Amino acid sequence: MIKILANDGLHPDGKLLLDEAEVEVDIVKYPQEELAKVLLNYDGLIVRSATKVRKELIDAVPNLKIIGRGGVGMDNIDVEYARSKGIHVFNTPASSSKSVAELTFAHIFSQARFLYQSNRQMHINGETEFTNMKKSFSKGILLSGKKLGIIGFGRIGQEVAKIGIGIGMQVYAADPFVDEGNIHFEIYDSGDVFLGIKVKTVPMDRILEKCDIICVHVPLINNKAVIGKEEIARMKNGVILINTARGGVIDEDALLEALNSGKVAGAGLDVYVNEPKPRADLLQHPNVSSTPHIGAETIEAQSFIGMELAEQIIDYFGLNP
Repeated sequence: MIKILANDGLHPDGKLLLDEAEVEVDIVKYPQEELAKVLLNYDGLIVRSATKVRKELIDAVPNLKIIGRGGVGMDNIDVEYARSKGIHVFNTPASSSKSVAELTFAHIFSQARFLYQSNRQMHINGETEFTNMKKSFSKGILLSGKKLGIIGFGRIGQEVAKIGIGIGMQVYAADPFVDEGNIHFEIYDSGDVFLGIKVKTVPMDRILEKCDIICVHVPLINNKAVIGKEEIARMKNGVILINTARGGVIDEDALLEALNSGKVAGAGLDVYVNEPKPRADLLQHPNVSSTPHIGAETIEAQSFIGMELAEQIIDYFGLNP
């Protein structure tokens, strides 16, 4: 029987599919240092972002046939090295795109109307400082008509574009690997009516210089920030930055400096360099809305991820009836 270790967990819907295919799945969290020994008893490994699958671990488990990553980014896996050893490595890029896009816009709305800041103060001083807070938080911006820049125009970026277009924003996207994205709108309860819009990508320079709100949806490669001090300097004064991709894609030192100077009016962050212990000065900054890396953590997305992992495992081992 094929044995799979889900070291970072697996949704019950995915486990059910694997059970029905007679694949043995152990949902156990082993410490990183124990994996080299434990994995000798398994044919495959399922991870999220917590477990690291580096060259040393790959060399220690020559029996491993598959590595599945629940989610999009695979920067915690030495993907090319694993594949060079004949290991099938895959992720689930389609399952959580909508959830990450919606969280991205949750941060955008929060920054546009001071939702995060006012909520932090209302429950403490709302009874006594209501009028003063109303004055403080009355300078929000209307998103309709604003320029939204999307850096990284894969599945998540295109879902973000869909929401932006839907609320009347001017959408610009940059991606060296994508020439244009086809944005599809399904009009529910209208007889299967669909609308399609093509969004052509532009140079990243144009986004930096023209956009009011910029979000990033790219992996972290070689620990190099996509948005650093130089990029921020070229942006409009009062720009809003959103990162729901990976910690470090926006340089945190440069971001904090720009927040303190007012160059960046606000930032929405779901990811951080030093997870699970992000830096306090960012978390406590009054112009930062923060969430604890929950972009894909919706009930629906977790179910989709589990089932997509299971389906790919079943297909790989030829277990389809």
